[in-house]
Amino acid sequence: MQTRKLDQIRQKIRENTHADEGAALARLIKFVNLSDREREDISTRAAQLVREIRDSAQLGIMEVFLGEYGLSTDEGVALMCMAEALLRVPDSITIDALIEDKIAPSEWGKHLGKSSSSLVNASTWGLLLTGKVLDSDHPGVSGVLRNMVKQLGEPLIRSAVSSAMRQMGRQFVLGRDINEALKHSKSSEENGYTFSYDMLGESAITDADARRYHLAYSKAITATAGNCTSDNIRNNPSISVKLSALHPRYEFAKSKRVASELVQRTLSLAQLAR
Repeated sequence: MQTRKLDQIRQKIRENTHADEGAALARLIKFVNLSDREREDISTRAAQLVREIRDSAQLGIMEVFLGEYGLSTDEGVALMCMAEALLRVPDSITIDALIEDKIAPSEWGKHLGKSSSSLVNASTWGLLLTGKVLDSDHPGVSGVLRNMVKQLGEPLIRSAVSSAMRQMGRQFVLGRDINEALKHSKSSEENGYTFSYDMLGESAITDADARRYHLAYSKAITATAGNCTSDNIRNNPSISVKLSALHPRYEFAKSKRVASELVQRTLSLAQLAR
């Protein structure tokens, strides 16, 4: 009976893998079958929550920046990329390369004086000057001078931009490892928040990568165990596991190998979590 039910669920998933979005949405709306009164209550409550958040929230540096640098601009995308990426960059050489890649091509000048925040305006000047220092496309003596300034100025630039981006990144990345993340989340948990920890990292390329990620997941699960004090799993922290990080050939052509190897690795993590 259980096997038959599982087969039916899998078949349903296959049928809806590339379903038309409009048709799927219409079907789900019909399935929920909300009354007009229920829809009105939901809209009223949602609007109330938005008003409460706007009235009570203290804007962090990320919100202030995105008020000026939207994600529709190259500068906004660059800031977001750097905010997350710099938290996991291991060395100064890579940081230099990332700063040069993300800042130099951007048009920071058009944002000067546009924000109501003096912090953002001051930062815009810094990003504008940094971009000009790192722009080495000018030929002749000018290009040589710019390259000299680039080499002499990078340590200072790296320090300033790294500091600013880390401040922004902390709003999205709790820490460089699970212990640091647990430390930073403690005050929020005391106020009733719960967290699902997502390990930073890409898909495994080699089996050594996969084993390293598996060990990292195992350590993260063990580290969070002390915070799992409720009988209700919704009140406990959780770990988000990326299956492609646990196997280097997470692809349809290797489905048999994936089924035999990945299942065991995932099962061991589930058993450890249990």
